[in-house]
Amino acid sequence: MKQPHKSQALQSGFPHVRLRRLRQNETFRRMMGTPAPPPEKFLWPIFVCEGMGVISPLADMPGQNYFSVDRLGKALEPLVKIGIGGVMLFGVVDGQKSSNASYAHKDNGLVQRAIREIKKHFPAMTVFTDVCLCEHTPHGHCGILDRKGIVLNDPTNVVLGKIAVSHAAAGADGVAPSSMMDGKVIAIRTSLDIAGFQDTVLMSYSTKFASSMYEPFRKTAHSAPKSGDRRAYQVPYDDPKQAIRESAFDEAEGADILMVKPALFYLDVISRIKQETRLPLAAFNVSGEYSMLIASADRGWGSLHGMVRESLAAIQRAGADIIISYWANQYLEIFASKD
Repeated sequence: MKQPHKSQALQSGFPHVRLRRLRQNETFRRMMGTPAPPPEKFLWPIFVCEGMGVISPLADMPGQNYFSVDRLGKALEPLVKIGIGGVMLFGVVDGQKSSNASYAHKDNGLVQRAIREIKKHFPAMTVFTDVCLCEHTPHGHCGILDRKGIVLNDPTNVVLGKIAVSHAAAGADGVAPSSMMDGKVIAIRTSLDIAGFQDTVLMSYSTKFASSMYEPFRKTAHSAPKSGDRRAYQVPYDDPKQAIRESAFDEAEGADILMVKPALFYLDVISRIKQETRLPLAAFNVSGEYSMLIASADRGWGSLHGMVRESLAAIQRAGADIIISYWANQYLEIFASKD
C-alpha cells in the first residue's frame, strides 16, 4: 500500500488515528450515533371523508387511507399505544365546496366532527388541524378570489380566523394555517384570543414552498387549483432569503411553532431557520417525498425501510423538533426492521 505523504499523515493523525475504530461494531455505531426520532416527535397526517364505515386505500399513497369519522378511533388505537405525538387532520369535503368556504367553519363540519370523535376516544391525544380554504373551494385556491381570479389576502384571513376558532371550539389542541397569506398568524391569533382560546397552539406553515412534491396530496384531497397555480403566494424554491423572512415574520406575529414544507429538499432551510429562532420547528415530510421512496423501493432501487430511516434521520439532524410524516402510522415496522 502506498504510504501517505508525511505532511498528510501529520495533518490527519494517521496511522495512530483511525476513524474506522468507532465503526467496527454495532455497539460503537449505536453509541456514537444519534438516536432515531422517537414516536412522540411525529404527527400523522390523516384524511377524513364523509360517510360511514369507510377505510379506503389511497391510490397515490400506499399505506394511507381515507377514514370516515366513525373509523378514526380504531385507526388511531395502535398509534396511541406506541405514544405517537399526535395527528394532523385534513378533511375531504367534495359535496360541501363553495366560493367562500363556509362549510370549513361550520360547527358540525367534517373536521369538527372528526376532532370530537378523536377526543371522545383519546382525550389526551394531541390533535392539530390544517386551516386553509383549498379543500373547501371549487376553484382549489387557498383563499377568496376576486373577479379576476386573484386571491384576496385580507378577506381570506378573516375566513381563516373563523375556521381556526371552529376547530378550537371542537377541541383541537392546535391549528396550522397553510394558506401562505400575509398576516395570517396575527389574524388567527387575534380571532382565537377574542373567542377565549388563548391556549390553542398556533403552528404556522411559516415557510411553505411552491413545490412539485404535493401532487399525491392534491389528488387525494381533491384540492388542486382548477386554473393557474399557487406561485403567487407560496415561496419560490429558489429564493432562500424570502423563505427565511417568511418564518421570521410569523414568529414576530405570534406563532407558537414554525414549519418548513416540504422537508427533504429543504434541509438547508430547516437548519437556517432553526439557527435563527428559539421557537420549536416542525418539518412536513410531504406526500411526494413519501411516495417517491415507495416507488424507488418498488423498482428495486433501495430498501424501503432503510431509505425511510435515513430520510427521517436527515430531517431530525437538520433541526426539526416535530416531524409531520405519513410514515408515522408505520413507525414500529420501520424502526424495528433490520433491512
